[in-house]
Amino acid sequence: MHPIAQSQLGLAVIKFGTKICNKSRIGLVCVTWKESVLTPMLPKSAPKKLIIATRESRLAMWQAEHVQARLQALYPECVIELLGMTTRGDQILDRALSKVGGKGLFVKELETAMLDGRADLAVHSLKDMPMDVPVGLQLAAVLERADPRDALVSNLYATLTDLPAGAVIGTSSLRRQAALMAAYPHLLIKPLRGNLDTRLRKLDQGDYAAIILAAAGLKRLGLPERIRAYLEPEQSLPSAGQGAMAIEIADNRPELAAWLAPLNHHVSALAVHAERAVSKAFGGSCQIPLAAYATITDDVMHLRAFVATPDGSKIARAEVCGNSLDGAQLSAQIIDQLQAQDAATILAQCLSVEDKN
Repeated sequence: MHPIAQSQLGLAVIKFGTKICNKSRIGLVCVTWKESVLTPMLPKSAPKKLIIATRESRLAMWQAEHVQARLQALYPECVIELLGMTTRGDQILDRALSKVGGKGLFVKELETAMLDGRADLAVHSLKDMPMDVPVGLQLAAVLERADPRDALVSNLYATLTDLPAGAVIGTSSLRRQAALMAAYPHLLIKPLRGNLDTRLRKLDQGDYAAIILAAAGLKRLGLPERIRAYLEPEQSLPSAGQGAMAIEIADNRPELAAWLAPLNHHVSALAVHAERAVSKAFGGSCQIPLAAYATITDDVMHLRAFVATPDGSKIARAEVCGNSLDGAQLSAQIIDQLQAQDAATILAQCLSVEDKN
C-alpha cells in the first residue's frame, strides 16, 4: 500500500507472503492497492453523519440496513441515512446481463452518487461488482462472508437429478449455465432476470421447473425454506465474492475508510481478494463463465477456479493450496494452470458467441 494511504487510513497492511499487495509490485495477477487486505485500527474520531447509497430491491435494502445497524452500533451518535436508487441494471429485465453491459450496470449510479458527494458509501453484493474499481473509488471493507453456495429452488423437484429431460431451469449466470449443461445436458437452461422476488415470482407462475439462486440472498431475506437443495462447490463452484458484501467509498476519504475499517472481516477479505485476482486476469465480466472460490482453514487457503464455454463443452479447472497470506501467489498459480489448459481459446469462444448473439 502507498505509505500515505496507510498512515491516513489508520489501517494495517497484511502482506501476501513476501509481496505487499500493491499494483506496482504484483501487477495483473493481483488487485491494486485500492483493494489491499486490511486489518482495522481504531479510528481516533467518530462520524457525525453518513449517507449510504443502495439499490432499492428488497435484498439490497436488507444489506444496506445491515451495514447501517453495524455502523450505528459502532457510532451511536452518528446520523446514518439510506439513499435508495434505481440502477440501469434494475430497469433492463428483458435481456441477459452479459448482453447489456455487465455487472457495472448495477453500481454505476451508486458510484456517481459518491463521486458527486450525495452519498458517503455504497453497499454491494461483491459478486455483482466489476473487477476494476473506477478511478476515484476504492473498496474499503469486506464483511464476513455468508453462505457462498448456489441453491436449487423448485416447487416440483427436490434435486437436480430429479428433473426430467427438457425441464426448464432459470439462471442469470453463464457460470451456472455452463456447470449445469456440462453435468445435465438433458435440461433446458433459459435466462432469468430481475431481483430475487421477481425471480421467485416467475418460478411460482410456472415459467420454470426450477431456478438457481445464491443461497446467501435467500437466507438474508428470511427465505431459507425455498431452498430445495444446496449445490456444493463440487457441483457448482461459486463466483468470485459470492456471499460477501463490500463497502465502496471515494478514495479521497481516509477518515471514512478508518471509520469503516472495523467492519472488515480479515479471513473473508483474504479469500475474496484472491478470487477477484483470478477473475480479473480473465476479464472478470458476465460474458465469461468463470468461477473462483477460496476457503481458509487453519491459515491454509484452498483456491479453486474454472473457465468454460457457455454450453459447458469445454472447461478448464485448477486448484491450489497454500498459506492464506500468500493469496497473490496462489492466484498466479491458478492463472498459470488455467492458461496451460488453453483458457485463452475458451475465452475467445465465449466472446465469439457473444458477438454472434
